[in-house]
Amino acid sequence: MRSWTTSQRVIPPVRDEDCVPAWLLPLLSLLFFLSGACALVYQVMWLRLLALVFGVTVYAASTVLASFMGGLALGSFAAGRVAGRLRSPLRAFGLIEIGVGVSAFATPGLLEGIKHLWVTLQPSLPTSLVFLTAARFAGALALLIVPTTLMGATLPVVMRSALVKETSIGSRIGLLYAINTAGAIVGALTAGFYLVADVGVARSFQIAALTNLVIGATAIAASRAVPALTPIASIAPTGPSTSIDGALAPEARRAVLWTFIFSGVMSLALEIVWFRMLVTLLRPTAYAFTIMLAAVLTGIALGSAIAAPLLARGRHWLQILTVVQLLIGIASVLSLNALGGLEGVSTWLAPILSRVGLDPYVVPIVIASLVAMLPTTLLLGFAFPIGLSLWAGASDDSARRIGLFYSLNVCGAIAGSILGGFILLPMLGSRGSLVATAAFAVLSSVLLAVSQWRVRPNFAGFMTIVAPIAFGMAALNAVDPFAIARYADEHERVMWRQEGVQTTVAVHERGDGSRTNRIMYLDGMHQASDYSRMAFVHHRIGAMPVLLHPHPQNALVVGLGGGATAGAVARYPGLTVDVVELSKAVVDGASFFRHINFDLLQRPNVHLRVDDGRNYLLTTQKRYDIATADIILPRHAGAGALYSREYFQLVRDTLSPGGLVLQWNGAESDTTYRMILRTFMTVFPNTTLWADGTLMLGSVEPFELSKSAYERRYQDPRFRELFDWNFDTIVRNYLAGPNQIRAWLGDGPILTDDKPAIEYFLSLPKNEGQADLTPLHGRPEEIVRP
Repeated sequence: MRSWTTSQRVIPPVRDEDCVPAWLLPLLSLLFFLSGACALVYQVMWLRLLALVFGVTVYAASTVLASFMGGLALGSFAAGRVAGRLRSPLRAFGLIEIGVGVSAFATPGLLEGIKHLWVTLQPSLPTSLVFLTAARFAGALALLIVPTTLMGATLPVVMRSALVKETSIGSRIGLLYAINTAGAIVGALTAGFYLVADVGVARSFQIAALTNLVIGATAIAASRAVPALTPIASIAPTGPSTSIDGALAPEARRAVLWTFIFSGVMSLALEIVWFRMLVTLLRPTAYAFTIMLAAVLTGIALGSAIAAPLLARGRHWLQILTVVQLLIGIASVLSLNALGGLEGVSTWLAPILSRVGLDPYVVPIVIASLVAMLPTTLLLGFAFPIGLSLWAGASDDSARRIGLFYSLNVCGAIAGSILGGFILLPMLGSRGSLVATAAFAVLSSVLLAVSQWRVRPNFAGFMTIVAPIAFGMAALNAVDPFAIARYADEHERVMWRQEGVQTTVAVHERGDGSRTNRIMYLDGMHQASDYSRMAFVHHRIGAMPVLLHPHPQNALVVGLGGGATAGAVARYPGLTVDVVELSKAVVDGASFFRHINFDLLQRPNVHLRVDDGRNYLLTTQKRYDIATADIILPRHAGAGALYSREYFQLVRDTLSPGGLVLQWNGAESDTTYRMILRTFMTVFPNTTLWADGTLMLGSVEPFELSKSAYERRYQDPRFRELFDWNFDTIVRNYLAGPNQIRAWLGDGPILTDDKPAIEYFLSLPKNEGQADLTPLHGRPEEIVRP
């Protein structure tokens, strides 16, 4: 530290840290951008990997998300306690990034150990939801605690690195937060549109980890050219507070902190409610979820970027924040109102946006997501740096305050994820949940207004009265998302709808009084109906393996839907059937299809388990003569986990000697059909094709069909009731054997957990027709014996 004297005045001392290079902030911005991109890549990959172990139920997914956010909160809080004492926060940031890269790189290997432990222990664990949730949380936390804690530590440390020579922290908080969120947008889009399908999960971890190592090495190298900082505790204040609103009263500062705890609750709960409502309009594909996440992040980044330059100016920011919180509540509760007239806009914009490389499929998803979520998220992004600046000010412990603020905001987000998925949606439905979630923002607006009662009584009184009235009027005008849904037409009537914890299920009726049909929709996608052709397809999937197995004793059906597939299996005399269905709402909806599922759920030989089918296969010790599945659409988000080689291996491992597995192949293109069939054959080399080629029959041993044994069973009227097909009819349904299939298939890619290309269909060839199966004409004598 040095000072000098002139004849007129004494120049105050200049600390060495004030002499920083001009390139520090641009470099830090670039590194923080890349750090945000890596964080979202990790989040996407971790959620995918842990879902393969713990399942994709809302309970399991929320538990994983809570452990992820718990690490962020812990890291932010801990880093905030020590960041002010760091002499070289840029070097500390570099070390943290290296730690993130090393620990993240190790997570795929660590996951294998957690998986083996889960498979070993889970069958002996109590079946209560509370205990299973605690066990999943412990497993996920063991995997994520190190990298996520380090990731959470970056914000306070980066802020400490960037705040030298700054008289107000607000503008740099807004700028860096916007830059980090922009990186998160890039990470989410890159992961969702490229990395998972084309690079694979394991290689994506390597790319992100290498990027973290480069970030860390660059930061450490750059830190050598930056003067060391004087620890905050040893700096005596030299001037007035530089808080953007002056010295806030303690009650106002506390109100700001509570506002952003509520904001964390609202943000995650609102995201869950939005996603649940929008998938009924946009369809639940991997791309829809990616675009919706990117839309949320885009609004936050833009809002923070807008706030950054404004925060350097003198404003009554506490009053502005009070108004912004009210606007957040109103914007969110009305967020779906503009979606009703977007169909024409999407049609008009599609050719324009396609010229810049945007696939026509994603155009309506992008437009709807931005229209619904951008106004609210922009306001959320605008509010965050204001609140953080008001709370942290320019006090001696600003780094600690930033860490505490961010950690409590994240803790609120953990509570919001639980509130939205477990409580609000099941109890209040989409519209009620939207109103209840938005009310958190209005509550915080009133709380902020009350905190200003002593200094600005007129403003406080006005906002305390106006905020609830304005919000109530907006809530009365909020639309029901199902009123603007496009998956059904005007000829269909809603018979029943349930917004369950896992999914939204609707049963519609179509037709006039003399002839009506029922259709089941899951999150807006057609799942089942009682049209004769559709019922036949489902019945055949269930009946074929029962007809072809010589002595089936027990069977497994993954997925329930309308129940027609499982119902056909359960009709066979003496057969015990286990049905595993992910959603309780689907189970309730199946009751409307008793006439085609043969009153499945009332049959004494049927045992229903509400669980993730893959997780059940991973942990069960039971063995089955037959395994099949209800129709699972390949484009559905998460379908990759039910068509991968690893899934088929789990199915194979549950088969008894001589067991058969029948899998529907509903691919819409030649490439996808071959990919599914090729994957199936890597696990079941003795695969045979049946019916129109959509039914793949797998077995460990070569498949043989005994004519005499089949005809003896056919004499039993109960057997004929299952599917009145004599032996000649069965043989006519045979299409091809394994040798002919292999010759037709040729070499090519398969589906794996690492590269689930089937649900990332935009990465596959476009405008391709269905597979031409005419060359496949197997001879029945290949499989028939006397």
